Amino acid sequence: MPSTESYQLLLAAAAACEDKKAEDVRILALDPSESGLTDYFLICNGTNERQNAAITDEIELRLKREFGTYPNSVEGRRQAEWILMDYVDFIVHVFSREKRAFYGLERLRKSATTISIATLNAELKAKITSARTREKVSRKPPVVSAKAPSPAPPKARKPKAAPRKIASGKTAAKAASAVGKAAPKAVGVRKAAPKKSAKKSARVTKS
Repeated sequence: MPSTESYQLLLAAAAACEDKKAEDVRILALDPSESGLTDYFLICNGTNERQNAAITDEIELRLKREFGTYPNSVEGRRQAEWILMDYVDFIVHVFSREKRAFYGLERLRKSATTISIATLNAELKAKITSARTREKVSRKPPVVSAKAPSPAPPKARKPKAAPRKIASGKTAAKAASAVGKAAPKAVGVRKAAPKKSAKKSARVTKS
């Protein structure tokens, strides 16, 4: 499958042919099963050898200037009766009128399909549109699904009561004595009244 750049190169080469007044410019789409060398033939002819050389020079200059691309090989430039330029994805054939009629390249490639420049332009636009669509899709952020309910926060634990301090020996003894002092006196127990002294009673008698 030709790339977008291959379409652009082929269209630029065809435009260069037309600019140099080439005659009967045709583009043949070759059957892949019969031709594993290239995808397209670009065929045209000039009125003389000098024009043929000018056509190939213009093709080479334009593709070098606009795309930085050079042909892999160029054959037949010296005689300029049939000049062949190999650009891998397509091959340019520039004939003289006599040589084109003699070799009949279009007749030899019966399985090839002749396509117009307008058709090639439409294919190029469709290819560019498809590439831009794929680029936009790849740039889209991923779809975020509905948020799952967040887990409930863990319950706060109640602080444990500080353990009571166990009193040491002396402290325990003091506490015990304090408890003993605070104990209530037994109910119903009366202290015996103090006895009167004998001297005091004797004084009372004498009087």
